Amino acid sequence: MDEGAERQIRLCLANPEAARGALLADHHLGYSMPIGGVIAYRGAVSPSGVGYDIACGNKAVRTSLRAADVRGHIASLMDEIFQTLEFGMGRRNPTPVDDPLFDDPAWRDIAPLAHLKDLARAQLGTIGSGNHYVDLFEEIGTTLGAEAGDIRPGAVTGEQTGGSVTPGAGGARGGGSLWVGVHFGSRGFGHKLCTGFLNLAHGRAFGEPPRGEDMNAPATLFSLSSPLGADYMAAMALAGRYAYAGRDYVCAKVMEILGASALDNIHNHHNFAWEEEHEGEKFIIVRKGATPAWPGQRCFIGGTMAGYSVIAEGVESPGARRLLRSTVHGAGRVMSRTAAAGRKRWRKGRMIRKGGRFTRDEMNSTMKNLDICLRGADTDEDPRCYKNLEEVLARHDDALKVLTVLRPIGVAMAGADVRDEYRD
Repeated sequence: MDEGAERQIRLCLANPEAARGALLADHHLGYSMPIGGVIAYRGAVSPSGVGYDIACGNKAVRTSLRAADVRGHIASLMDEIFQTLEFGMGRRNPTPVDDPLFDDPAWRDIAPLAHLKDLARAQLGTIGSGNHYVDLFEEIGTTLGAEAGDIRPGAVTGEQTGGSVTPGAGGARGGGSLWVGVHFGSRGFGHKLCTGFLNLAHGRAFGEPPRGEDMNAPATLFSLSSPLGADYMAAMALAGRYAYAGRDYVCAKVMEILGASALDNIHNHHNFAWEEEHEGEKFIIVRKGATPAWPGQRCFIGGTMAGYSVIAEGVESPGARRLLRSTVHGAGRVMSRTAAAGRKRWRKGRMIRKGGRFTRDEMNSTMKNLDICLRGADTDEDPRCYKNLEEVLARHDDALKVLTVLRPIGVAMAGADVRDEYRD
């Protein structure tokens, strides 16, 4: 248990509107509410709980291809994916995307949204930075562990720091179905929405820049019966549509590059607020870095760039009810980005880095040894920055059923030289 995350969720639960909560096994410190946290509110919603990357989520698509069909030219495919799609904060899609969501009346009815429409149009279908990715996977089985290959704690200078991967015997390489997986959210639009509503909550103008908020600030709450609460819920729903449209667009572009068709897809948010009924009572369920997992509902849970990911589904069990029908959204960090990659600053357009636990050569060597084609990324995404996904999932094995295990064969993320304008 991360003590800081535990303090944060207990602070959230101290609000009289908070009825129940859960802290999932991939938890770590977040802004105001821990990532991997779930809170059930009575008649209220928390914009600080949903966070800055509203509707961040995952989409996985099973393609009509086998992994063997792309193994021989995986490098050129990853080059094309990396060069065709827009990775990095603040990037604009060179091919503007129209979508019915831009006709939503919320753009007109919620005054500040009109000023964000051009930004939203420009960034639709862009991916962002940090842990946001476009990956190619091969399907290798239905269980983690011995069949899928071992995932064991890695060590750096004698200290256990997170998950490393050793290829196992399960699934002949290239033999399974080829999957596409993506992870990102509502981009600058969602970030500015969160910033604006937090500004309004504290008596500032919507368009003011974000202040240096305290990570352990008490949760900001809006009553659903208040104008702010109603506007936030409508704006958040619009950001949710926007994130779905962006992930749909990116997956479609990758399918074009692959020359493949989609046979199945799984699509979820994990930073959002849902109106749900639990144990006969209606709540607003705020999940930050947590995935809905109702019985039979499938979800795509990403691991590290070098580790396994899974398709899973919720089950009916006492554990699932205690978790408010939620599950993890990934492996969860054990090391901050600054500790892993060092402190970065920009001078005259050039990045200057000081410190950092891991080197690019180490990360590249890991990926090469595992036969994974990497494009972009920085050492704050080194696999050793994360927990062991197999162990994380095992904490909730009574509330989740793993259906499919996926092994990465190609990973594309924003490069190390990206300047991060938005907080995730």
